[in-house]
Amino acid sequence: MIHLFILGISFLNLSILTSTLPALPYAYDALEPHIDAKTMEVHYTKHYQTYLNNFVKAIAGTPAEAKSVEEIMAMADLNAPAVRNNGGGYYNHNLYFSLLSPTPALAPSGALAMAIDAKWGSLDTFKEAFNKAAMGRFGSGWAWLVLEKGALEIYTTPNQDNPLMPNAGCSGKPLLCMDVWEHAYYLKYQNRRADYVTAFWNVMDWDVVEGLYEKALQ
Repeated sequence: MIHLFILGISFLNLSILTSTLPALPYAYDALEPHIDAKTMEVHYTKHYQTYLNNFVKAIAGTPAEAKSVEEIMAMADLNAPAVRNNGGGYYNHNLYFSLLSPTPALAPSGALAMAIDAKWGSLDTFKEAFNKAAMGRFGSGWAWLVLEKGALEIYTTPNQDNPLMPNAGCSGKPLLCMDVWEHAYYLKYQNRRADYVTAFWNVMDWDVVEGLYEKALQ
């Protein structure tokens, strides 16, 4: 039995990891004009599904089957490409899609808002720093907001790496991620990553980030 680490995602409220993705709780075109319907459909049903399928295959019959996805990401011997790449692809996309909403909270509140203001001075300044990191990631990868030793930090990782993994060049509990692989934006924005990075904040739900922040503080 493969136990799924729940990210606080209502539409992925599963106790067992299988190769079947649940449907999104909104139509593929619900994030228009910021993320187009075709990109959402291909990204969710093709890329995400493929990572999940290959992840399930990669850990079948191994001790990892008894671990949560979060535990698998943190395994000291997470060096097998099939597990690292596909497990990372599944975990990262799991978080990414949970953050997107046609009716998002466009700003944080409470303790998270105060922590962002204390670290960066304002939400706008935080976004500038995050966007700079996302734009600075050469090639395919991810930008992250994490809670590391009680402090908020911005990092980027290549490929499907994430801050839970050993040897990822960063660490911390992921709170927010932005997919900067070309498949996340190329159908609409072509080579204009900056336009996608800007548009992302129009559909990114801070309520989800706040929930993850509160959990990470426990």
